[in-house]
Amino acid sequence: MDYIREHKRGIIGTAVFHIVVLLLLILMGFFTPLPLPGEEGILVNFGTSDNGFGSIEPSPARSEPAPVQQEEKEIPPPPAAAAQARPTVAKEVAMTQDYEQTAAIDAAENKKRQEEKKRQDLLEEQRLAQAREAERIKNAEAERVRKAEAEKKAKEDADRKAKEEQQRRVNEINSRAQGAFASTGDGAGGKGTGYGKSQGQTFPGGNQGVPTGDPNANNYGQGGSGSGSQGSGVSFSLSGRTSASLPKPKYPGDDQGMVVVKITVDKYGNVTAAEPGMQGSTIMNQKFWEEAKQAALKAKFNPDNNAPAFQTGSITYRFVLD
Repeated sequence: MDYIREHKRGIIGTAVFHIVVLLLLILMGFFTPLPLPGEEGILVNFGTSDNGFGSIEPSPARSEPAPVQQEEKEIPPPPAAAAQARPTVAKEVAMTQDYEQTAAIDAAENKKRQEEKKRQDLLEEQRLAQAREAERIKNAEAERVRKAEAEKKAKEDADRKAKEEQQRRVNEINSRAQGAFASTGDGAGGKGTGYGKSQGQTFPGGNQGVPTGDPNANNYGQGGSGSGSQGSGVSFSLSGRTSASLPKPKYPGDDQGMVVVKITVDKYGNVTAAEPGMQGSTIMNQKFWEEAKQAALKAKFNPDNNAPAFQTGSITYRFVLD
């Protein structure tokens, strides 16, 4: 009893399992389905030998009938259609099987051809896409090269024009300032650049101004003076004003010539703005321009309450080598 109590669950489970299997066998496996299925077999060709050759079924051999008396009724031979019925059926079945196999083969070949066509179409699309991408890259590269060449040409043209403009400006300055001042500050004058016979604001005619002045200045009165020694000579043009202090610039290098600085002066005589390199300058060195600008900003002129709030003029610095 102790054993049964200990294995009670296992015994119950085993019994239930076997009962279920028995019910399944009774319901599904212990009866025969009706109607009974027909017999099946393999159809073979009619013949009388294990060997043979050819594709035409021979007619069965006819046996000679035994002679009979006249009084006996002659029995007609069996019809040929009856003798050949069974081989004909076999032949028709064989033809049907061959036709089905041929149709299946044709369908498979047709499917294979369609798949091959799809594969070829896909390859053609890929080839065309690659060709279009290569053409796009080629056109983009050609466009980039064209733009680079256009930019390079435009830059070269701009540089050339800038150089031509700079050279034209230098030539213009040199042509205007040629012979205008002596190499030393001894008061020798220069020549004008125009073709006129007379210049000035008084009568009679003549070239009004001072020998050491600027031929491009609009002030015909007495201006400043320069020493002409190494360093610089200084002169200015500022209508109605006199100079109180004109500091000389430092000499920054081995060059000589003039730097004209445009100045703006308030009514108190202070220089509020200076712009070097104006018309009349013969030195293009930026160091000379900077020294002339710093000197111009330190210049002082007489105060004039009647003067404009801001009056423009110029200071010319002559840099001369010994």
